[in-house]
Amino acid sequence: MFYKYEGAGNDFILLDDRSDTFPDQNHGLIRFLCDRRFGIGADGLMLLRNQAGYDFSMQYFNADGNLSSMCGNGGRCITAFANRLGIIQKKTRFIAVDGIHLAEMTAPDQVNLKMSDVSEVERGRDYFFLNTGSPHYVRFLPAIDTLDVFSEGRKVRYSKRFKGSGTNVNFVEDNGESIFVRTYERGVENETLACGTGVVASVICTALSRNVQDGLFSLPVKVMGGSLTVSIVKSGLKYSDVWLHGPATFVFQGTIDLNGRPLPAALS
Repeated sequence: MFYKYEGAGNDFILLDDRSDTFPDQNHGLIRFLCDRRFGIGADGLMLLRNQAGYDFSMQYFNADGNLSSMCGNGGRCITAFANRLGIIQKKTRFIAVDGIHLAEMTAPDQVNLKMSDVSEVERGRDYFFLNTGSPHYVRFLPAIDTLDVFSEGRKVRYSKRFKGSGTNVNFVEDNGESIFVRTYERGVENETLACGTGVVASVICTALSRNVQDGLFSLPVKVMGGSLTVSIVKSGLKYSDVWLHGPATFVFQGTIDLNGRPLPAALS
């Protein structure tokens, strides 16, 4: 049985793997399940597993089949999934690849997720680079609604500096009251409709570019798939108490028969 969730258009396959039986080393299988032509279709796949001392653990795989770094929208969706399974009620404490996360459901399809603190931000001539659980390159531009995010993002992601381990690439338009963010995601190797860790990175960089004062800073964010909000507490160059707020929506559930089914050559 699989479950499909989306957070502002960032969509995921969720599997209850508390029995620890899913073959997570089979990257071709994960690519197949995430493929939008041959499989179920998703930006990534998540396994919910047991973990002593926590409500559950989150393992996230990109659509390319590889184990990935933290996914903010995925963290909110797996929280809603754990609630659906009866593992948690409204609040949770779970473990992911980047450490411990707290989350709270404020409505049946709304989740607030506490993200990692950030204390290092590289500031270049026309970009920022930081890690918010995943690595993010951030550039501010005007009128990004017409930007070719695939081509421009790919140039950075496969540049000499990043072509090895890769990076996510965010283009940000600061509109004063809010920001508009478009993201090219590594592992998906395309633009996604939203990226939680990218939105967090973009808000932190907005605080830097605006030279905001220390204290609470909250900002609504428009993404291609909807809206999110990020709140942070700025103290000098440290950003703590980082929360990602937004939708985590159940789409559908189903089964897929894989017995004896060969994987398409393009995905195996």
